[in-house]
Amino acid sequence: MPETTDAEAFGRGAVTGRGRAVPCRIVVCRDCCCGSPKVTGVDHAEQTARLRAEAPVRVSDCLDVCDQANVIVVQPSSAGRAAGARPVWLGLVNDPAATEDIADWVRAGGPGVAPRPEILDLYAFTPQSRRKAR
Repeated sequence: MPETTDAEAFGRGAVTGRGRAVPCRIVVCRDCCCGSPKVTGVDHAEQTARLRAEAPVRVSDCLDVCDQANVIVVQPSSAGRAAGARPVWLGLVNDPAATEDIADWVRAGGPGVAPRPEILDLYAFTPQSRRKAR
């Protein structure tokens, strides 16, 4: 049986020059503030597992936006990148309903493929380091 790529397993993404699709990906911050008891009332392991059910998830050390804990970055699939999408930073994702909204959006294709649900506009932000680069 041939190996299954992440994109095939998740059923999304455009095919790259190597014949492999690159799916939407998620980065979760899990360091000094995000993913810690400092952010109360959140089951961080459950949040990560829920997102991982929809797309590949990378757990990152501090993304240096602690005032926005819990931070989740949704990276576009290769199809989203081809459409001009950039990573979307979401902060203060401390509610299971918000996690579900992110999971639904990612399942639909994520940035550049599916419109971002209006409710996620409440969580979207541009990190200071990105503001300076513009």
